[in-house]
Amino acid sequence: MSGVVRVVGLAKHYGNGNALVRAVDDVDLEVATGEAVVITGPSGCGKSTLLHLMGGLDRPDAGEVWIAGRRIDHTSERTRARLRRDNVGFVFQEFHLMEELTAVENVELPALLAGRSSRQARRRATALLEQVGLERQAGHLPSALSGGQKQRVAIARALVNEPAVLLADEPTGSLDSAATIEVLRLFERLRANGQTLVVVTHDQRTAATADRMVGMRDGAFVEDVALGPETASAAQILTAGSRE
Repeated sequence: MSGVVRVVGLAKHYGNGNALVRAVDDVDLEVATGEAVVITGPSGCGKSTLLHLMGGLDRPDAGEVWIAGRRIDHTSERTRARLRRDNVGFVFQEFHLMEELTAVENVELPALLAGRSSRQARRRATALLEQVGLERQAGHLPSALSGGQKQRVAIARALVNEPAVLLADEPTGSLDSAATIEVLRLFERLRANGQTLVVVTHDQRTAATADRMVGMRDGAFVEDVALGPETASAAQILTAGSRE
């Protein structure tokens, strides 16, 4: 088994008869270690459903899902939860931060739930906040952070258990242009450092953070394009676009 993430013949349907919706329809995808993949397509094409299936948040109606060499689609909910915790980091459009916890407490929480000591969890969370440029905001509550800062805290939280793959679902969808640039620059640094990434977005400009772009429509893949080193950075594209 090669690749950090591998799905084979994946399908997820809703409804029946004339109302049947093929949200994901016989999809195959493999993501190699250290690869950054962006999945693009219009709203409602099945991108988010696919990401949830890949990360074990939902079960497919057919097909297989493999994470870090383990098949997860047929396991119990308890086993899937453990495999998610140990191997997958999630980032969503909405930040899902605990409002009563500080930035560093939000980041360290998954590590504590995974059994790390308070000292280990705090050390890891502090290092990650420094990595995302928020060491000075470690003691701030989410209410004192901007949208871009909240998303960077959420990304640090997703990385705290050193996941094999980071799955991001429309991570810039609720951000303004300046905050979007902040987040995409961070994804570019993660990519350069070898973090495996799968980012779902309707915005093809985000493809500049990736090694590969997969286009999706009506639950199926319609293109799979390797992106070369000549691709401009996401920050350059967005900055140029803001001047037009």
